[in-house]
Amino acid sequence: MSYFENIKVFLRVVELGNLSAAGRDLRISPAVASNRVKELEKYLGVRLFNRTTRQLTPTEHGKIFYGGAGRIIRAVEDAEASIASVSGKPKGVIRVTAPLGFGRRFIASGIPAFHEQYPEIEVRLRLSDHNVDILKESIDLAFRLGVIEDSSLRMRGIMDCERVLCASPDYIAKAGMPETIDRLVKDSHNCLLLRFPGSSEFVWTLQTPEGVRKVEVAGVFDSDDGDVLMEWALAGHGIVNKPRFEVQPFINSGQLVTVLPDNPPTAAKLAVIFPHKDFQDPKLRLFIDFMAARCQKMIRAALQ
Repeated sequence: MSYFENIKVFLRVVELGNLSAAGRDLRISPAVASNRVKELEKYLGVRLFNRTTRQLTPTEHGKIFYGGAGRIIRAVEDAEASIASVSGKPKGVIRVTAPLGFGRRFIASGIPAFHEQYPEIEVRLRLSDHNVDILKESIDLAFRLGVIEDSSLRMRGIMDCERVLCASPDYIAKAGMPETIDRLVKDSHNCLLLRFPGSSEFVWTLQTPEGVRKVEVAGVFDSDDGDVLMEWALAGHGIVNKPRFEVQPFINSGQLVTVLPDNPPTAAKLAVIFPHKDFQDPKLRLFIDFMAARCQKMIRAALQ
């Protein structure tokens, strides 16, 4: 078992790039992770990593071993999933990622209830508004809210979510209400943008009677955290593009008002994506079913 565990640590170090991240993911200290890698190198008689002060990169031997060891671990996990499916007792670890704000409110809050129903399933949640590469980082499930494009992954749609442009009454009093899409751009309205490497949020896709129109927008504030954009909008700093279920309570209370109601953004698809190989894993199906039902219920309640 020790050799098997050493391999698992090695795989996570390759995937995450350093011992600290691998240790956090596997719930062990960096020192323990380091010792396991050293034990594996000693057993194999080769150096598996080139070491720098900040990162470990696999050597040629490490790359070769990663390919073969990864197949072995996946085969064992598939065998365990098959046994769990037959026995009716799913167990093991699920690695999940979701957008920051959505993940906090809808996914993180439901994990304790899921664990209560399935105590032998351990969920490890990673929240980020960046699109995490789930294949590279060995994530089992990713909740996405937006345009889903990666055809190499399986997708289960949960629901389509209406989006809305909105701003605070204070902002509208200062900057004026844009009556048309052209005025949104020409009057240099401060659009609050979600930005990170590869983000396309500076282009808003708005609906018109003639069809969809893509509009390049700009603003002096941007962040890689969607909740920060919400805080700025509520504080009167600009116009935000958000799913309606996130902003409807603030619209109901008068803290936000709808902008360009006749030209709303195109709807965002709420979906969960996962590698093809994981489709038959019963613990993943249970988690997806549980969270899909929970999300649908909570979103519909938020829209009241």
